[in-house]
Amino acid sequence: MSIVDTPERRQLRELTRAFVTREVLPHLDDWERAGEVPRALHATAAKLGLLGIGFPESVGGSGGDLLDSIIVTEELIRSGGSSGLVAALFTHGIALPHMVAAAGARTGGSLGGRLTGVASPGDDGLIERYVRPTLAGTMIGALAITEPDGGSDVAGIRTTAVRDGDHYVVNGSKTYITSGHRADFVTTAVCTDFPGSGALTLLVIDKDSPGFTVGRRLEKLGWHCSDTAELSFVDVRVPVTNRIGAENTGFLAIMQHFAPERLSLATQAYATAQRCVELAMRWCRDRETFGRPLVGRQVVRHRLAEMHTRAEAARSYVHEVAARVAAGEPVVTEVAMAKNVAVAACDHVVDQALQLHGGFGYLRDAEVERHYRDARILGIGGGTTEIMNEIIAKGMGL
Repeated sequence: MSIVDTPERRQLRELTRAFVTREVLPHLDDWERAGEVPRALHATAAKLGLLGIGFPESVGGSGGDLLDSIIVTEELIRSGGSSGLVAALFTHGIALPHMVAAAGARTGGSLGGRLTGVASPGDDGLIERYVRPTLAGTMIGALAITEPDGGSDVAGIRTTAVRDGDHYVVNGSKTYITSGHRADFVTTAVCTDFPGSGALTLLVIDKDSPGFTVGRRLEKLGWHCSDTAELSFVDVRVPVTNRIGAENTGFLAIMQHFAPERLSLATQAYATAQRCVELAMRWCRDRETFGRPLVGRQVVRHRLAEMHTRAEAARSYVHEVAARVAAGEPVVTEVAMAKNVAVAACDHVVDQALQLHGGFGYLRDAEVERHYRDARILGIGGGTTEIMNEIIAKGMGL
């Protein structure tokens, strides 16, 4: 029996599929045009136990590990959802883990299984004020790392936080922040030394804090149902009790949680590829040209076979690497390879799937068109393909 095909995980797949069929598919097109998913969807997913998958019950989660989180992500997309929906509904997957780890919870699996630096006096309070309400679906959190002139250079963050008694005074800006418009709080990477020094600290900043401004809604190529924002901080006072872990441990905290984020993106990639293979097969069976279905032509059958092979190979490798991460192995290079393998498979498959759909595939009414647009971010988010190649090269001793 496959490690991801246990009776419990089959039930988890069925639960996810039912959630998508009932709560998502009738509304997804409207959410795409609205530019966001409703807050009520978070509450519904929480009641079903889906929102808390991968988080320990001790902090309000549903338990499970990284592989369980992968099952939910995979099934959500293969049932007709999208990677944009995953980004919008499960943003807490990157906003909360640092708090859980710093508070000393035995997270395991998808949350890294290790403490982040030294505990801070406010860490337990962060669980009650932010983690539990978010996993209950009553709050929404976001993660703010990227800056307008920083890109992937995490160590070069220039948003500053200067200690002033029992508060930090934060100044700076962030961009490309997923769920930035809907978020009630933002887990924010700040520099607690001179800008660009690499001395990073994580602070939880409430959206209603004076001086905290959510800027324009960024319009994107894909992920239309996932709102994306620019954030500005002007003399924002943040209580020291909102610090995650010890001061200047933020860089390590961010690095420790990159593996689950990258494997989530890899899962979104191969699952999107699998879904597009299914859509293309259905279309090629039903679509007739010159008196016979498309699938009756060898060139089409072979193209579908190649697409299926790439998607399944990527899935197998991602599962293998995820199992090693869940077991606590330090497989940084393999995580980078898994992300690149899955993204490459997805890029090829979505392109071929749209081509097989012909003119219909170019229309907004076609599901394959949404996947084609959504797929492009997967080689950028969580570390670009080029960053992953640099990690792989270092792992090779180059």
